[in-house]
Amino acid sequence: MSSQTLDGDYNLHMHEMASGFRFTPDGKFQFYFSYGAVDREATGTYVVEGDTLKLKSDKEPGKDFPIKSQSKKGKGYSIQVTDANAYLLKYVRCIYFIGEKQYEAETDDKGLIHIDEPKCDKIYLQHQLFPDIACLIKDEDNVNNYFEVSLSPTLQQVSFKGIDFVIKGDELTCLPNYFMPYDNIRYTKE
Repeated sequence: MSSQTLDGDYNLHMHEMASGFRFTPDGKFQFYFSYGAVDREATGTYVVEGDTLKLKSDKEPGKDFPIKSQSKKGKGYSIQVTDANAYLLKYVRCIYFIGEKQYEAETDDKGLIHIDEPKCDKIYLQHQLFPDIACLIKDEDNVNNYFEVSLSPTLQQVSFKGIDFVIKGDELTCLPNYFMPYDNIRYTKE
């Protein structure tokens, strides 16, 4: 592990998007992201290994959809997403696997997903407005087919799991990813 640190503000300059990092020499960061009606944030720690910046957010990845209840009920698989903000219910993506083959489904306006399959091996959820690491809802050993989940209060935060940045002088770059699926992502020191 390197003792190199970053210090200062790094901002992204892309049309219609505002985003930036503040790094402190004690290994901490703050992050903001605003695009349209979606605002995201993160705080955490960082390490620099060679020319690679690794972020560890305070948000625990893979926990955006806490399971409130699960049972065996009916045929196929049903996932009910609940939240006080009904607008957010229609933007949940479901990724499910039958063997190694991947399929997708989305919630309806009431937050319901139904998969008309007799057997699913794995089911993951990811919010489309606040994407982060997909959350595992069902694994191969879980025999339940009905799940009620809620949206975590940390949904707006970013975990940065699996997203590393490359340091090039006064710029931080990264590849397109689940959170920022854009080419040419460059944060420049101000």
